[in-house]
Parts: sequence; C-alpha cells; structure tokens
Amino acid sequence: MKLKNSLTTLLIVLICGAYLVATYVPNLTFGGLGLRENLFLIKNAQFPDGSLHGVDQHEYWRIFTVALTHAGWLHLGSNMLAFFQLGNNIERYFGKVRYAIILLISLASASLISLYFAAPNIPSVGASGMIFGLFGAILVTSRKMGADYKEVLGLVVLNLALTFVIPNIDWHAHVGGLAGGALAAWGINLLAPRFTR
Repeated sequence: MKLKNSLTTLLIVLICGAYLVATYVPNLTFGGLGLRENLFLIKNAQFPDGSLHGVDQHEYWRIFTVALTHAGWLHLGSNMLAFFQLGNNIERYFGKVRYAIILLISLASASLISLYFAAPNIPSVGASGMIFGLFGAILVTSRKMGADYKEVLGLVVLNLALTFVIPNIDWHAHVGGLAGGALAAWGINLLAPRFTR
C-alpha cells in the first residue's frame, strides 16, 4: 500500500483542510453558523443568535464530523502524527474496508460516550477518540500483527494516563474510542474468514 493512496493519508488531508478552512475562512457560514460551529460535537446548546443546536436537536452528523475540528495547531499536529503512525499500520493489516469500519465504530463510540456524560453548552473537538480506537484495535490484534503485546499495552496505559493529567481533555471520548476500536477489531478478527482485503 502506497502512503499517498492510503485512506489514512486521505483522511489526514481532509481533517487538515477542514481545520484550515474553519480557521482562515471565518466568513464561510452554513445556516448562519461558521464551519467549526457546524461540525463540533455538542449535546445541546443555545447559540448567540438564540437558536438551539446539538445532537439533541437531531444534528447527528456531529457524531462523526467532530474529527474534522481541532482546538489549535498543537492539537491538530499531535493528533495527525498519532493518526499517521497508527493508522497506516492498521490499514495495512486490515485492508481499507475493515479499517474504515474500525474508524467509524471508534468515532461513533467515542462521541456517544462523550455525549452521555457531556454538560449542555460544552463542545468537544478533535479526532482523538477515533485515534484511541486505533490503540484499542492494536491492543487486541498485536500478536497477529507481530507487535509486542507488553509494549502496546504500555503505550495504551501511558496515553490513557496523559488523558487524565492534561487539563481540558474529554477522557470520556478517549475511553469510548478505545473500547469501540477494541470491540470492532475483535469482531472483525472473529469474522475475518468472511472478509477479503
């Protein structure tokens, strides 16, 4: 698999592009809201114009579009570096279709757990829930992938610990993504003979 043709690379370009447009083209609006406000994850909020928005208002796309939003360059850069390193290895092992399923399940589970615990008017941004899903996938597949299980477990524990140490991180999304990715990879490994790469 060539990196330039990988789904991981395509998604990184899409995520970075969405961040650039949202940051540097603030006048681009949809339904009276800027791009970032249309994409971030929020349970229920009253916006400055008095309108109500969020997943509770049937804006279900936010469960997935949250991955297109980031809090700043450092947030974007660290997430995309982790996504590049983890994603390409997992994509190579599972193939594009199964890899896409893992990403979608990880992102959905991260968002849904985050929403369950979320307070009104507090948005979440970033692709880290989905990226933690990749940690979960590696954790349950490490032996088959030829990775050292203890090293993978140590990496997961370290990243989870950072989640609770660094302020303003939505740890619910990280734990939800980790569980979703692990379950998705476990299910795919169980059903692997039915799939082709």
